[in-house]
Amino acid sequence: MSDPTRTDRTAVLPALAAKATGLAARAAALDAADELADRRALFALDDHSVYLDGNSLGALPRHVPDRMRDVISRQWGELRIRSWTEGDWWTAPERIGDRIAPLVGAAPGQVVVGDSTSVNVFKALVAAVRLLDPTDPARDEILVDATTFPSDGYIAHSAARMTGKPLVPVDPAELLGSLGPRTAVVLMNQVDFRTGRLHDLPGITAAVHEAGALAVWDLCHSAGALPVGLDAHGVDLAVGCTYKYLNGGPGSPAFLYVAQRHQAAFDSPLPGWTSHSDPFAMAAEFEAAEGATRGRVGTPDILSMLALEAALDVWDGVRIETVRAKSLALTDFFLECVEAYAPAGRVGPLTPSAHAERGSQVALRCAEAPAVMDALIARGVVGDLRRPDVLRFGFTPLYVGFADAERAARVLGEVLAEVPAEVPAGG
Repeated sequence: MSDPTRTDRTAVLPALAAKATGLAARAAALDAADELADRRALFALDDHSVYLDGNSLGALPRHVPDRMRDVISRQWGELRIRSWTEGDWWTAPERIGDRIAPLVGAAPGQVVVGDSTSVNVFKALVAAVRLLDPTDPARDEILVDATTFPSDGYIAHSAARMTGKPLVPVDPAELLGSLGPRTAVVLMNQVDFRTGRLHDLPGITAAVHEAGALAVWDLCHSAGALPVGLDAHGVDLAVGCTYKYLNGGPGSPAFLYVAQRHQAAFDSPLPGWTSHSDPFAMAAEFEAAEGATRGRVGTPDILSMLALEAALDVWDGVRIETVRAKSLALTDFFLECVEAYAPAGRVGPLTPSAHAERGSQVALRCAEAPAVMDALIARGVVGDLRRPDVLRFGFTPLYVGFADAERAARVLGEVLAEVPAEVPAGG
């Protein structure tokens, strides 16, 4: 007896092969016209696999190991302590921040690199509360994206306890209607980590300001993938990681943006000796440095920081608007290929189809997601899983091409034809 939950492979695979001919030809033409195509050679990638997990960990730029050999062997090995001055280690957090700034739409002097995203979320939230008008005590609520990455939620809870402010989790779709005279600070993700939905940073920031509150944005899934426009849209504070679309390496330090207009009053909850106005005075009393340097805490993690600095070379000459245009074209094409190759009813997009609502990843709902992702990775298509039923595919335009998108969708179709569909309970 045949299994009704299993797609007939003999019927499906020839049809997939026929569709593949036209889609593969289109992919080749799109790759030939891609003005970012030459960037792929800057990364340590092979032709045997398709890497679509750059929204979790970016690929290694090929030149970084040689740069790090110099940092380790000469700067640390020979110059040793002298490298803090002769190797410009001391100024690295601000210098690298200024390299990231154009990618998020910020003028120099507003971005500092260091610590983790979670630590910077804590700094930003508590400092935002401290920026509030003390004569307006009724403005006391911290609103947080209820669908946020878990660490942001944990940190927001802790910051709320520390500052004595009520924390109000809000569904992003209901955020604008939740703003009011009690709203003090709003913490939002520009791109949802599960679905890839792009939230309206300009519109939400304007509404938050109209309500008299401050806007703090998490840019982890948008920095390096799309134009952010921090200065242009009046964002107050922002944080982001550097190991995803910025390719800084595992655990590379995060960044903190402090708008110029807030820097004189920015009061970090984690003052450290490197954010002191005179660090080497070793004074007992803290006096904050000027500018974004106030966001520093302790000794910079030099090895990972300088690996990040080297990795940022791949952005030389690249416009973020060009990256965004390719990202949208890639994700459009991938969704088209998935529709062509995947058996009907087996996967469905969670990522919005509208460009204004899409980041640089595609999330597909699939009842058999764990088994499907295992099979994809075994066949060289590397995405990732968000339990229980989400397949995520990140498209990093600097090194992902249209042939990659076509191949990933085709292999997904083959895998779905082989993995039995789950039978609903009671079915």
